Amino acid sequence: MPIDASRALAAEPRTGEISWTTKDVQLYHLGIGAGARPDKDDPATDPDELRYTLESRLHVLPSFATVAGSGAPGVISGLSMPGVEVELAKVLHGGQTLEIHRPIPAEGTATATHRLAAVYDKGKAAILVLRTEVADADGPLWTNDAQIFVRGEGGWGGDRGPSTRLEPPAGEPDRTVERLIRADQALLYRLSGDWNPLHADPEFAKRAGFDRPILHGLCTYGITLKAVVDTLLGGDVSRVRSYTTRFAGVVYPGETLRIRMWRREGSVRVEVSSVERGDAPVLADTVVEHS
Repeated sequence: MPIDASRALAAEPRTGEISWTTKDVQLYHLGIGAGARPDKDDPATDPDELRYTLESRLHVLPSFATVAGSGAPGVISGLSMPGVEVELAKVLHGGQTLEIHRPIPAEGTATATHRLAAVYDKGKAAILVLRTEVADADGPLWTNDAQIFVRGEGGWGGDRGPSTRLEPPAGEPDRTVERLIRADQALLYRLSGDWNPLHADPEFAKRAGFDRPILHGLCTYGITLKAVVDTLLGGDVSRVRSYTTRFAGVVYPGETLRIRMWRREGSVRVEVSSVERGDAPVLADTVVEHS
């Protein structure tokens, strides 16, 4: 069996040093569309974007944690764990949960510990939960859980795992914004470390069941968090405490994201869809918890 759940869960955690610079942070921010705001009259000179792009004012959007250190993201590195042998073309990123323990510095060195926290049997698929805990000399920085969906690898009678589905948000959203995905967005975003050919190679994308390369789910994840921070949190990245989403559908470069936000006490509920495909769901069950 390609996935040996007991062996995978019993494997020793992997620990290594990661580091990042202001250039890495700036490249990530550019990869999620920072530097240009389509809802501004003169986006090229929007001073609010300088907190993401100018090193002397740099604030780190918490979703940078998903690429910090330029290592393979959970959706890739989880496939090299003991007891896991699956084809990359069968793999999709199912969801992401990020807990921020304190603001991420614009440059730093830290220790990252990776382990497989859970393996769930969904019948026709398996879900791997890869947990990454990161700390520097001053203590914990963040905890990342990547849910990796592997088609055709379930059915061994294992634990199905908890349901992550939430009740649909009630009422009209408090804010709705749209964000255009540039035609080269995936090519730029992959420079932050996710080299999966699904996001660049048309032939590989076809083998994986898509008409053409798709945008990284974590790129949509970052674009969405930036929209929430800029729109409802006063541009203050330090207010984000946690951020959870389920990847409900794909995004193709060139499309427009419609991001709907509902204010709650201490949190923002978010739903994201593709404008050009009749509001087809992209991110669902999405919650940003904040101070």
